[in-house]
Amino acid sequence: MAELTYDNLMDDGNYMGSERARMENKVILDELERKKKARNMAVPTDDNRVKARLREIGEPITLFGERAADRRDRLIYVLSQINAARGEEMQMDEDQSSESEDEEEFYTEGSLELLQARRHLAEYSLPRAQNRVAQQRIHAKIPLGRIIDMRKKVFADVKRFSNLGSQIGDDRPISQVRFSPNSKILATGSWSGTVKLWNVPACTPMRTLRGHADRVGGVAWHPQATLTQGEGLVNLVSGAGDASVNLWSLDSDSPLAVMKGHADRICRVAFHPSGNYVASASFDTSWRLWDVKTSKELLLQEGHSKEVYSVEFQNDGALVASGGLDAIGRVWDLRTGRTAMVLDGHVQAIFGIAFSPNGYQIATGSGDDTIRIWDMRSLKALYTIPAHVSNVSDVRFFSSDELPPLKPINGEVVMNGIEEDSDKSNDKESDTLEEWRYRSGLYFASAGYDGFVKLWSADDWQLLRTLTTDSGKVMSVDLSGDGQLLASGTYNRNFQLFAPEDVPV
Repeated sequence: MAELTYDNLMDDGNYMGSERARMENKVILDELERKKKARNMAVPTDDNRVKARLREIGEPITLFGERAADRRDRLIYVLSQINAARGEEMQMDEDQSSESEDEEEFYTEGSLELLQARRHLAEYSLPRAQNRVAQQRIHAKIPLGRIIDMRKKVFADVKRFSNLGSQIGDDRPISQVRFSPNSKILATGSWSGTVKLWNVPACTPMRTLRGHADRVGGVAWHPQATLTQGEGLVNLVSGAGDASVNLWSLDSDSPLAVMKGHADRICRVAFHPSGNYVASASFDTSWRLWDVKTSKELLLQEGHSKEVYSVEFQNDGALVASGGLDAIGRVWDLRTGRTAMVLDGHVQAIFGIAFSPNGYQIATGSGDDTIRIWDMRSLKALYTIPAHVSNVSDVRFFSSDELPPLKPINGEVVMNGIEEDSDKSNDKESDTLEEWRYRSGLYFASAGYDGFVKLWSADDWQLLRTLTTDSGKVMSVDLSGDGQLLASGTYNRNFQLFAPEDVPV
């Protein structure tokens, strides 16, 4: 299959399928439009007047077992069908008409830089989405017995997580913890306004980054930091209460760039998978998109009625999700700027949001003590987990590295072709790689203000492991890309490391 690109997508004349498919799509859209207009129709509420209106248009004034409310609904349906057949606009009362005028949509003209960024985002995300779907098709062909075996093995490892140690991280609460892409460095953001880098699992300090004048709300790593990205280039981003977004290298204590534009405190930040863009969520009720190369603001996106607390990119790079203190989450299509889905169901603020590596499921953690799982294919909530007995502060899916970590056997590395038959070795390596790729997105972690970190399966949403911390409030949680470590940041200024028992780290 040829690689999907922006250009050949635009040239695909079969996007809507056959003529029959187009006609079916038109019928569905016409029916939706009819129902929308019917909701705005002025219809009497008095039952006698409803009967009189039905008699005027030649319809039975009542049906067997029909109640007054059902009769009025039938009148609305009949009138909408008549007006649709005549092609006439339905009447609206004056109040509804004035409301519709007040709610007229408006658009803000974007810059040329934003247009170029949208095109780049489309070109970047299309082949990644194509590869993801191809990998999911491979997984769909795995025999059920093999899936059960892999699932049992992965969950057995997850259930063996235990406390590896605790370290005082700062003078004030640790707001967020994030592992570097190579899983060897932990970044912590603190209410003291500093970002600290730690060697893990030794928990020895590496560097303290100072550049914020207020509490740090979020930190995020460049996707290629500690891998192919040079230490002197942008490797890290942070956002803080001083309304600034700072870009950091790994060889300096001062920021490479300070991006200002928000009018209030910044809570969370996220790096786009391409590494070219950064998103920031703020108490000014907006989230913004920044260009890393130019350190300029590309997009100011409104849409929440209260403060925006969390923001996260989809792995493909096409979508971004935001969660606010208005208890609403929104999924935005970066290529068009439109809302792809509204996550409406929580009754308290959304503090944590995460995309599953499968690309179509989203987890949100809320102040109503629950985690909701949303499916973008059906545009609705899939499952609600009563996760914690206090605020759910963070959620993170396990997203694996490209290759599984190298594990010694009995303390010694076995050389292929010497200790075992090469064919058997190749089969074993193939099985290991298949298991590792299937492991990505199979479980996720949550942190709560009840002092616990919990691990959950991401297929039946059941609790796998509960980990206790030394604090009453866990502010953040993260899983390393090699699957060997879990970190939590707490209100009492500590961060904890967890690892599977009997596994060398």
